[in-house]
Amino acid sequence: MGVTKNQIFTQEQNELSKVFKVLGHPARVAILQYISKQNACICNDLVNEIGLAQATISQHLKELKSIGLLDGEVEGKSICYCINVKKWEQLQQLLNSFFNQTRINCC
Repeated sequence: MGVTKNQIFTQEQNELSKVFKVLGHPARVAILQYISKQNACICNDLVNEIGLAQATISQHLKELKSIGLLDGEVEGKSICYCINVKKWEQLQQLLNSFFNQTRINCC
């Protein structure tokens, strides 16, 4: 297995890479879309909404939390998930900056 040389890339490039890796699975995109459309934190079972096994959903939620896009609070025996608005806005700025700085100048 090769060694990634993260230190030769900018902080922004490394951050974008992490975000793209986590968002590179359609289930995670679906989870974010579903949670973002709710008026409050989601405490109910995402299995029925997304259509994947509970263990699979848990792994996807863990990945989304790893980059800070989700906050989770324990409420009884379940965990309630919300979009981390501050991180969401930071990500939006990071992506806007990336797309605005990247120019397509080919034929």
